[in-house]
Amino acid sequence: MSYFQRIVVVLAAFLFIFNSSAQEKTKFSSLDVFQLEFAGDPQISPDGSTIIYRRRGFDIMKDRDKGDLWVLSSNGENHHKLTNRESNESQAKWSPTGDRIAFVSSSENGSEIYLYWVNSKVTAKLTQLENSPSSVTWSPDGKHLTFSMKVNSKAPVIAKMPSKPKGAKWAATPRITDRLKHEADGQGYIKPGFSQIFIISSEGGSPRQITKEDYHHRGSLSWSPNGEEIFFSGNLTENWEYDFRNSEVYSVHTNTLNIKTYTLQNGPDYRPSVSPNGKYISYLGYKDKVQTYQVSQLTIMDRDGENKRVISNDLDRSIKNTVWSTDSKGLYILFEDKGKTNVAFMDLNGKISKITDEIGGTSLGRPYASGSFSVSNKGEMAFTYAASNRPAELAITSLKSKEIKVLTNLNSDLLEYRSLGEVEEIWYQSTFDGRDIQGWIVYPSDYDKNKKYPIIIENHGGPILNYTANFSTEIQLYAAAGYMVFYPNPRGSTSYGEEFGNLLYNNYPGEDYNDVMDGLDAVIKKGNINEERLYVTGGSAGGIMTAWIIGKSNRFKAAVVAKPVMNWISKTLTADNYYGYANSRYPGQPWENFENYWKFSPISLVGNVETPTMVMVGMNDLRTPPSEAKQLYHALKLRKIETVLVEIPDASHGIASRPSNLITKIAHTIAWFEKYK
Repeated sequence: MSYFQRIVVVLAAFLFIFNSSAQEKTKFSSLDVFQLEFAGDPQISPDGSTIIYRRRGFDIMKDRDKGDLWVLSSNGENHHKLTNRESNESQAKWSPTGDRIAFVSSSENGSEIYLYWVNSKVTAKLTQLENSPSSVTWSPDGKHLTFSMKVNSKAPVIAKMPSKPKGAKWAATPRITDRLKHEADGQGYIKPGFSQIFIISSEGGSPRQITKEDYHHRGSLSWSPNGEEIFFSGNLTENWEYDFRNSEVYSVHTNTLNIKTYTLQNGPDYRPSVSPNGKYISYLGYKDKVQTYQVSQLTIMDRDGENKRVISNDLDRSIKNTVWSTDSKGLYILFEDKGKTNVAFMDLNGKISKITDEIGGTSLGRPYASGSFSVSNKGEMAFTYAASNRPAELAITSLKSKEIKVLTNLNSDLLEYRSLGEVEEIWYQSTFDGRDIQGWIVYPSDYDKNKKYPIIIENHGGPILNYTANFSTEIQLYAAAGYMVFYPNPRGSTSYGEEFGNLLYNNYPGEDYNDVMDGLDAVIKKGNINEERLYVTGGSAGGIMTAWIIGKSNRFKAAVVAKPVMNWISKTLTADNYYGYANSRYPGQPWENFENYWKFSPISLVGNVETPTMVMVGMNDLRTPPSEAKQLYHALKLRKIETVLVEIPDASHGIASRPSNLITKIAHTIAWFEKYK
């Protein structure tokens, strides 16, 4: 090859590299949803050298999420899949010495517990269980594992049927229940049975059931340092079925099977954890004041259950998770503050040292606060790192350094070539009482400050939840379609304290409506909004707010009301959580307080609605049943208001749990808004 030819080859290679690096970005699209991945449930080894996490994504052929266990060094090197199994894997837990990893994975006969030996890289199945195990926890000496699992029982029998003739095709046997809670959204009918606690040798064998009575023994499990007791939460009282908000901390002796009660507070006491030195037991909970929102506090008691003291009184935020430090001088805590998920260290006197608020990113559909973490014996912390322009990555930090090192880049092959909408925080004042309200604006992915854009208000669910600035597929698809998006955290949202969250007590929907509309006006004042193209949507509690808004205002060009509650009377007596609202949201049951339940039902305002409205619901929704959505749709049809009903098959309340249904939801929402330009 001549010198000139070599120059040409070098220049061609250079131009190829330059053009590749300068590849034009395209808009985020619906099919991109299937390509997204994110990190979840990071578990750092006891010595801090290695992290195992659940790498989650979506299967485009089976239209469902999937998750495998991956492992990497704490410096970000040696990143690989843990096993060669092609089945969902979860609940990874390191043994106390870090030589083995227990995890749960699906098999041909259901979910089972598996063990992975770090040095030999051998995997073995330990169990053959009746149902799926949860809360898998190592004993301090590494010789046993404990877990909880539902043990099936028989349904009540009312009548004995005669035998059918041979070959006859009779109707199926009726489903009979006498339980208060007998179904759950996303799960359907709950087979009879109770959660019990089991122990199994870490070398395999038959699990031994150590709780027997017909109560639920569940939640996180914690061993005493000597391995003789396992702490758990539950309600082991005669009235457990109706006293559903109450739970206590208990322990069961692993040999005698005796159960000891440690708390008697009226309210939820849960997530017990024994300190490494065995001197203390921590737990979360609160004294039930029977109101809409109450902050979960951190309580410490001595090993014998005495000297209980709340150490988080100065933190007016709900604590979601706790991990003891190795020296037993405090706990790492997870909580949400002003829309961000935080990890901090709290000593036994309640002093807080913040570590990071960049945790989250595991709620891909809508931008809810989320995230998880774990801590090594040396204090290194692995966590899910949150950002507005990508789902959760794996990161590491510590209380001592607070320096964050992001270890993964799971979506670089996709998102580096996509233009995304930028997220901007906004604070504004409520015109009702002057409170500061937080929200976020997302700009179109091709935003031009010299143009005006249509805007979508996206109302969050709950209502006792909160949005944040994390990456959201739904919001980014709106931005890619050329819309600005505004999503607020009105009163009733979490992460702003108990008083703020409880403003909806006996008052929902209430002035949260004002907070949303004030936010819209604040965004309009910033400019760049086409006031002739205002749109509003939301799901669940966001669907309630959307229906409430169009019942009180005609400012919007079109609305999409997704999976709403339209009638609190019918919702309360038909949904899977139908029994849970008495006295905590409205006083008494519907038949005791008909007027109040009706006053806060969006259907009471339907006579005012003039906005073209799409009504959307999953056909298998048990939380806000399809009958709720149909009440709005039928009322609007009778009034000859432009409307359409979208019923999504194979969808429960969590419509976005199947990627194709998430895409369906957004595509239909955008199509409806585009119809009313």
